[in-house]
Amino acid sequence: MATASLAKPFISSILPQDRTARIAMQIALALAGTLLLTLSAKTKVVLGPVDMNLQTMTVMALAAAFGLRLGLATVLLYLVEGAAGFPVFQSSPEKGVGLLYMMGTTGGYLAGFVVMAAIVGWASDRGWGRSIVLFGAALVTAEVAMMALGFGWLALLIGAEQAWTFGVVPFIVPDAIKLAIVALGVPALWRLRG
Repeated sequence: MATASLAKPFISSILPQDRTARIAMQIALALAGTLLLTLSAKTKVVLGPVDMNLQTMTVMALAAAFGLRLGLATVLLYLVEGAAGFPVFQSSPEKGVGLLYMMGTTGGYLAGFVVMAAIVGWASDRGWGRSIVLFGAALVTAEVAMMALGFGWLALLIGAEQAWTFGVVPFIVPDAIKLAIVALGVPALWRLRG
């Protein structure tokens, strides 16, 4: 069982002790995290009828590094930026911006990012990032929760069969690969850190 000092998220070791400097750095990290989320959303790999991106991997990695509070704050800030009309999402501005885009076919997945960040950040805060098995279980849980929200919302818009065919099936293998990269990478980084 991880001790309290070992159960801090990865990023905690670089945060300054001074409260003001710590808050300023956390704000900077959250803004940098939203930039990474935007870049990962815009990194498209076209495979069939849907575009793949690196966003789920980025959400998992940020939550693993930042922990629950900062990871969740980063994802929420990203969604606020998108709701405000900034073209931060995968197909924005081509397919709309702001709340209109968020209420479209990807709305459930965007909400799922919040749940994903919460689950992975919670696991990170408990030191699970040091164990491939524990961390892998947390990542699988987060992925299933995110996909369930995405599927549920998409099913309301286009029907369950099409939502499954176009909103879940094409993402199973790519998301499993991204999940495996994070599940293996985070414990490896902890080992390197010593």
